[in-house]
Amino acid sequence: MTGTNATGADVADIVVWDADAHICEPPKVWEEYADPAFRELVLQVHKHANGRETLFCGGVDSGTNVAPACIPGAYGNPQASWDEILPGSHDPHARLEVMDAEGLDRAVLFPSLWLLSGDVVEPAAAVASARAYNRWMADFVSADRSRLFGIGVCPLQDVDAAVAEIEAMAEAGLSGITFRPERYNGLELFSDEMDRVWSAAEHANLSVGIHGSFGSKMPSFARTRYSNQFYVHMVCHPFEQMAAAMEILASGVLDKHPKLRVGFFESGLGWLPYWLDRLDDHKHSMGHLVPSLKRDPTEIWSAQCFVTMEAGEGDALAQLVDIGLGHTVVWGSDYPHYDCTFPGAIVELEETFNTLDRPGLRTAVLQDNARRWMDTSS
Repeated sequence: MTGTNATGADVADIVVWDADAHICEPPKVWEEYADPAFRELVLQVHKHANGRETLFCGGVDSGTNVAPACIPGAYGNPQASWDEILPGSHDPHARLEVMDAEGLDRAVLFPSLWLLSGDVVEPAAAVASARAYNRWMADFVSADRSRLFGIGVCPLQDVDAAVAEIEAMAEAGLSGITFRPERYNGLELFSDEMDRVWSAAEHANLSVGIHGSFGSKMPSFARTRYSNQFYVHMVCHPFEQMAAAMEILASGVLDKHPKLRVGFFESGLGWLPYWLDRLDDHKHSMGHLVPSLKRDPTEIWSAQCFVTMEAGEGDALAQLVDIGLGHTVVWGSDYPHYDCTFPGAIVELEETFNTLDRPGLRTAVLQDNARRWMDTSS
């Protein structure tokens, strides 16, 4: 895009990628796209007779109204309703209009409700829930596959089914898969059983996005310690991502699967320089305990991993650039979640780039790095 967008931000002559955007799943996902035998068990928002709304997972009432987390500025409003989710979050044509107004050329689309898909414990229900979402997402991105890139849900509760679903996602035209950094019924990301999932993703050439959220009932660092959502939200994203990065790097997953591209999203990037330095030190002093780790973790990250930045992380971004890892940074708007900047996400981001004397960095973060993560030249 060239010129300025509707928010007034200068838009350089580059293809601007929103590499961590979201949709909000409309009722048709569970009412029309789910297999009939599982329609009561897949993830869904249920409106009770008294008007109260809660999310059901595997037929179990979570007790949580999820709408306040999925509407810009709505967090803290218990009256927010799923009926109020923005059209741009569930209608592809409305989404393209939002992207045009915001100066965004491409969007990589992650789920919202389905970020909690790990809460569906029963494997068959989890698989049905993932399939319903992936079918709908394939139809969503079909509105414009040159601009909309769908990330499918991987049901790790059943590894055989997860492998089959990855193959189905690729055939349906989805661009990547996501799963949470926690354990799905105890499954470790670096386990021998999980290796078949990594192999399937590598073979299908699907990008992998590790993406957590608060609100999940899965065992986690946050849930084993806190109930106050302030503490939970502070901890859940960075702590889980640090653990997931350690597991995937130190276990040799990426050494074994050199064509995999793995992103660690929505946790900022300030933790990354420290964490990679610590991992490198541990390899040098304790590497005999992880014999599958062949390269230094920083070298592996440089070749195969990505992280999202948030507006305002200029100092942390500069530090990452200075250690030679600026090419691994992408940016995401987080639209339409409660804490996104809307409208004006690019305007906010421009303020960060303008404070940095790093020629070419804006183009790298907003265009080149996302292209490489998605393995596309578009």
